[in-house]
Amino acid sequence: MAPRGCKKKKRDIKRGPVSDLSDDLLVEIISLVPYQSTRCCKCVSRRWRDLVSHPDHRKKLPRSTLAGIFYQTFRGERFPAMLCGHQSVSGNWCTSMDCSLSFLPNCKRVNMYLLDSCNGLLLCLFWNQPSHVNGFDYVVCNPATEKWVTLPATTWSSKVRTARLGFDPSVSSHFHVFEFVSTTGVVDVNMQGHDTGKKTVGVYSSRTGVWTHGVVWDNPLSISRFPSSIFFNRMLHLSSDNNLVVAIDVEGNRRSIRGPMPDSTRGVPNVYLSLGQLHLANESVSELSIWALEDFSSENWTLKHSVSHLQLLGREYSMFAGNYRVISIHPEHNVIFIVCEQLYMLTGPSLTKLMAYEMDSRELRFICDLEWGCRTPYLPYVPLLSEPFADGQ
Repeated sequence: MAPRGCKKKKRDIKRGPVSDLSDDLLVEIISLVPYQSTRCCKCVSRRWRDLVSHPDHRKKLPRSTLAGIFYQTFRGERFPAMLCGHQSVSGNWCTSMDCSLSFLPNCKRVNMYLLDSCNGLLLCLFWNQPSHVNGFDYVVCNPATEKWVTLPATTWSSKVRTARLGFDPSVSSHFHVFEFVSTTGVVDVNMQGHDTGKKTVGVYSSRTGVWTHGVVWDNPLSISRFPSSIFFNRMLHLSSDNNLVVAIDVEGNRRSIRGPMPDSTRGVPNVYLSLGQLHLANESVSELSIWALEDFSSENWTLKHSVSHLQLLGREYSMFAGNYRVISIHPEHNVIFIVCEQLYMLTGPSLTKLMAYEMDSRELRFICDLEWGCRTPYLPYVPLLSEPFADGQ
């Protein structure tokens, strides 16, 4: 009798009020809870897990927000010398996440270079045999779920200095990787350290699993070694020399958007996505200015904020007036994240502070001192709980 009673009880639970709800109604209910709670919803049952993870429901369910910053770390003579670090900027959101990415293959036996972050995914380069193409492996991973895929290397990967990731989970579960290459196969670098000979882009599609080359551009691109980029409206956007923002689609076609200011004397401005608009952060000799693109077709920019370096840093941090950089703009708030570096000629940066600047209140907030050996790139991270890898590990 007891076993039958237990079975009857389980059957009654399955046929309870919540179980009788339609998928659409259940998704509407889940959409009302905070984003972090959707992770708990995935643990309720297989049905709930599938609903939360389904691509058709991504636009309805709450979106994640900026949780932290991934960055490169250099360990000197120890091997592997290049690893990654992470710093939370939203409390203890990522306490259970493996921020060292130790779940990746061979991560303790090869150098790992962080290349890009896009909507919850990271693009990394594993470098084991510098003199041979087979020593290069691109890996795209989801730190929140510890899933990853390895991309096939290309014959030009050993000569690539810039590769970027394109992924928008609200549009598709597939991602793209963009490799900027020179038609001569030679890396051309100018006095500012910018690649000057980029004439085409190789694009990898996770849908097809192959690399393709776009058209050869008439005018080569000149881009910095670590340009920030955003994937917006199915196009990769990044800054180039000559006051241009370059937009490249997944077929490798390119268009340019004229920026709002003359060439920056402190380097090429960086692009960010905030509040649904493309933003440009420009550091001139005396001030930091933030511009928002109002319309793509007319190339109309609006000055959103400007502040002098001394006003930004104040007396307490005035020593960093020439050694700070913008690393991100919050996707949902008027907040700028910056790192301040105290540089030493031989050892590299040994003191790096992470800070947040509130544009509305004009207040600078100290977040933390980052670990020794941290260096660019600093990649904003927005967790992704759904799984884009159909065939990943």
